[in-house]
Amino acid sequence: MVKIITAVEAASLIKDTTTIATSGFVGSANPEALTAALEERFLREGKPNHLTLVYCAGQGDGKNCGANHFGHAHMIKRVVGGHFKMAPKLSNLAVEEKIEAYNFPQGTLTHWFRNIAGKKPGVITKVGLNTFVDPRVEGGKLNKKTTQDLVEIIQLGGEEWLWYKPFPIDVALIRGTSADENGNISIEKESVSLEILSIAQAAKNSGGIVIVQVERIVKSGSLHPMNVKVPGIIVDYIVVSEPSNHMQTYSEQYNPAYSGAVKLSSLSSHCVMALDERKIIARRAAMELIPNAIVNLGIGVPEGVAMVANEEGMGDIMTLTVEAGPVGGIPAGSLNFGASSNAEAILDQPYQFDFYDGGGLDLAFLGLAETDKHGNINVSKFKGCVAGCGGFINITQNTKDVIFLGTFMAGGLKIRIADGKLHIIIEGRNKKFLEHVEQITFSGKYAQDNHQSVMYITERAVFRLTAEGMVLTEIAPGIDMDKDILALMDFKPIIATDLKMMDARIFKEEKMGLSEMLSRCGK
Repeated sequence: MVKIITAVEAASLIKDTTTIATSGFVGSANPEALTAALEERFLREGKPNHLTLVYCAGQGDGKNCGANHFGHAHMIKRVVGGHFKMAPKLSNLAVEEKIEAYNFPQGTLTHWFRNIAGKKPGVITKVGLNTFVDPRVEGGKLNKKTTQDLVEIIQLGGEEWLWYKPFPIDVALIRGTSADENGNISIEKESVSLEILSIAQAAKNSGGIVIVQVERIVKSGSLHPMNVKVPGIIVDYIVVSEPSNHMQTYSEQYNPAYSGAVKLSSLSSHCVMALDERKIIARRAAMELIPNAIVNLGIGVPEGVAMVANEEGMGDIMTLTVEAGPVGGIPAGSLNFGASSNAEAILDQPYQFDFYDGGGLDLAFLGLAETDKHGNINVSKFKGCVAGCGGFINITQNTKDVIFLGTFMAGGLKIRIADGKLHIIIEGRNKKFLEHVEQITFSGKYAQDNHQSVMYITERAVFRLTAEGMVLTEIAPGIDMDKDILALMDFKPIIATDLKMMDARIFKEEKMGLSEMLSRCGK
């Protein structure tokens, strides 16, 4: 029978050297009460210690919550995670060589839990080939202390595959909304379901225990069976959390639009962007939209694509998806990232990544942190600091058309738009177009071998990746190609023979007439 215990009692169950799996996506579906109690016990007793932590998406608020509760030397021996930016305490331990640390693709880890549950041989996939996860490059290892190979190259059917090796899970720390007296778990007030079922099954079938944080206990039989996400037969312990440790996200206690309880008639994402470098990039990117496209938008500059489409009265031209599981609606940002308002469906994260890995996305608009002459992109490691790949590799490696968005230079860039021209007032301090990126999160070679269409859009220049290399295809009006572009690159791109000016309507305050433009282009 399932037992109802306190968070302190749950923490006392976890032994030294245990392998723990936690759920969460930034702030959504995090078992905050459980991880906080675990940290408090360690700080009080020095136990449990030498843990292995495994998780998929980035978990945390960038400060103290989520996976940051594990960010203590000796508490953690090893971490295997999909993203580290929101858990700087863990990231710092990796950078300082105090723990073993691996960074694997987020979607692949969601599948890994599912395969551990089914006693399958880990995950065999092409996701990660030719990137830093490839054992011929870095093997996903984040420091010199990390030596064991958890991923290998294998040959199947005459093709190369990556094999992410299996190992057991001792404890699952997951979260739902309600638990009935038999331990059945529903998630009616959560913004996402993630891989909580796969984590629970992986722990149970490894001979481990499953501890679930909920906000309430309900009568046995009161949950509709179709609404039960984790059945009581695989739940060992229930912890009822205080509301302060059971926020829907790290920004909001509860937003019913995220869980589908209500549909909002108007959304803040419909606001009009100021005409700055971000809007220039988003406008040029929006020109690549096609009707009925299934799209993934990265956080940051790519979010502007949806805002431009809405401003142009074309918000319904595409269906936005989020790797956490939402399909349709408007993705949330910042500490709400992972949730969507007015979603049409919210899938379990492993199934969302099945769709992504299988090539289901038509377009992906993602960040351009730095790139090189081979078209490689790095978004995961900068000057030794680890951000992590998240779902970036799954998405970029398998989407038909991939478009990277970002300013041409980083750090302090200031521009002015006047008379339909772009003027650089203060140039950015840091180059983004390098001879070699620090870490390969996206492989230009792999993209070329698989005939992907790849673009790089900045406020002053547009590039395309070809078999011959990076080709400069467009420049902004008012920009001097030699001074403002070529002199600021560590390599010389191929200059297109039909080099064009970026569309003049991008640089004007009034609407572009995007619908008419796309119709004329046959899109």
